[in-house]
Amino acid sequence: MNFQARQKRFGLDYDACFDRALAQLHDERRYRVFADLERLAGRFPHAIWHCPQGPREVVIWCSNDYLGMAQHPKVVGALVDAATRMGTGAGGTRNIAGTNHPLIELEHELASLHGKEAALVFTSGYVSNETGISTIAKLLPNCLLLSDALNHNSMIEGVRKAGTDKVIWRHNDVGHLEQLLRAADPDRPKLILCESLYSMDGDVAPLHKICDLAERYGALTYVDEVHAVGMYGAHGGGITERDGAASRVDIIEGTLAKAFGCLGGYFAAKANLIDAVRSYAPGFIFTTALPPAICAAATAAIRHLKTSQWERDRHQDRAARLKSVLHTARLPVMPSDTHIVPVHVGDPEKCKQASDLLLTEHGIYIQPINYPTVPRGQERLRITPSPYHDDALIDRLAEAMIEVWKRTGLA
Repeated sequence: MNFQARQKRFGLDYDACFDRALAQLHDERRYRVFADLERLAGRFPHAIWHCPQGPREVVIWCSNDYLGMAQHPKVVGALVDAATRMGTGAGGTRNIAGTNHPLIELEHELASLHGKEAALVFTSGYVSNETGISTIAKLLPNCLLLSDALNHNSMIEGVRKAGTDKVIWRHNDVGHLEQLLRAADPDRPKLILCESLYSMDGDVAPLHKICDLAERYGALTYVDEVHAVGMYGAHGGGITERDGAASRVDIIEGTLAKAFGCLGGYFAAKANLIDAVRSYAPGFIFTTALPPAICAAATAAIRHLKTSQWERDRHQDRAARLKSVLHTARLPVMPSDTHIVPVHVGDPEKCKQASDLLLTEHGIYIQPINYPTVPRGQERLRITPSPYHDDALIDRLAEAMIEVWKRTGLA
């Protein structure tokens, strides 16, 4: 019995449910459209956009491959070499198939990067947060989770799946955090959750003040560094390294998919915590491991960025120049002390329209950021320059945005 026949027989209209859900997204201007892009290794940030009219070259301005490491010869070479020697897949979960040796080397490299006893790698940063937070909380009897109001969805899901009490503290407001800690039972296990660098606004958490409170009230600290690892600190250890807070933070979570140009998530901490999560976390135990080639590539990226400062210096230089040029053009650049360059739009339809015009008329790809990623009224274009966006590309972007702002009535 086919799908339509089943619907008719039982009086169920599954199609209508899906159609209503999609219609609601369209009505709210929240329907997501994914561009068909073919990145060009060696020519980043240039790519081929496979649009309905045929292939067309565009410039990517919103990639999280912040340093262009996905095309670095050392990273690509390590991947090709490992795939040639060991094949493409991991063969299953680490429990069933064993742990491929490049994955062991990667975890040692990550532990060293953050100055921790051990690290554990997951299939993505989303999984490391969702699984890590929920598992740690369940291992701490009657744990109280204290989560920053702007934490990423993956952290929110980790808190939800923990099934324990939670309180939300106002974004980066350590005064409010202290009120909540003071109100909690002093003998109760507590876990403070925050990001080091928030990717939509580009602001930074007051890590030392948070650690001061954790020490005063007997809490553990969990810091998401996904938008900072590789790009900040003398060796790419993130904001925790840059600010001298890595030794004070109990659990440092990060990704291999952004500045390191690969795939996967992880966190680093004391060896017994890592071992406990490894032994209890369903999102680790029952998931196929990362392939050896990906692990080898990630290790190559980490090792390179531990000793090479050029990418970090050039990245900050590009971000500063872009902000200066956009400010001079009187475009509404939102304040940011980091590499994130958000440009305020404030309307979902115009945000999508501006994005579409930049792509179709100017060959510039910047994805619109609408609700629920940001609050309604805070819609924006989120620009992330890389070391490879030269002066000419920056000037061209500013000129294109001026023209688009006029056409959409945003100017």
